[in-house]
Amino acid sequence: MSASLLTPQRQAALSRRSLQLAYATAGYNLLEGVVAIAAGAAASSTALVGFGLDSFVEVSSAAVLIWQFRSRVPEDRERLALRLIGVSFFALAAWVTFDAGRSLLAGGDADASPVGIGLAVASLIVMPLLVRAKRRTGRELGSATVLADSTQTLLCTYLSVVLLVGLVLNALWGWSWADPVAAFVIAGVAVREGVAAWRGDHCDDCAPLPAVDAGQASGCADGCCADR
Repeated sequence: MSASLLTPQRQAALSRRSLQLAYATAGYNLLEGVVAIAAGAAASSTALVGFGLDSFVEVSSAAVLIWQFRSRVPEDRERLALRLIGVSFFALAAWVTFDAGRSLLAGGDADASPVGIGLAVASLIVMPLLVRAKRRTGRELGSATVLADSTQTLLCTYLSVVLLVGLVLNALWGWSWADPVAAFVIAGVAVREGVAAWRGDHCDDCAPLPAVDAGQASGCADGCCADR
């Protein structure tokens, strides 16, 4: 990664892009959540309902990013924003653990859901594109918040894989246990990433943010590469 400082114009453009990506994430996940919960209720699928609720957790992460980048000086809100995203990771892990445990204990009697399978496939197309755009933007901008949010989106991509595998196995062979077992692994990763966000450890390869003047250039901004 280049260590050259960003110009104010480039920083402003990257901040606008971060805000646009956050709005796109929130909009898609709102739609995804509504469709997943409706399809889950129709098919009596706890996995689909849980996936829908997870989408709203992702919306909360995007909302934190929107709050940060609507500020005149987004860097001033970096550390608090990271901790709020950390809380959303913990909420995601808690829900996934609860839902997976409930699915295992209750046993699987969900109907096949073509809508749910289609939704999972759509998410596997959209989410990786958002992850890539957020990571490229976050690294160049030097924003640990954008990178943490990209990890939140990546976890939702993994959950989409879990959902798709679970729905297909249940539809074909009635293997209802496959989804919750994999979901426990995702929950563990979410806890780890939540701890990293809380500590501010998401900026190992950030470019430095621009200094006010040349005499102040000193590498990563406070809240980005702190605690490394």
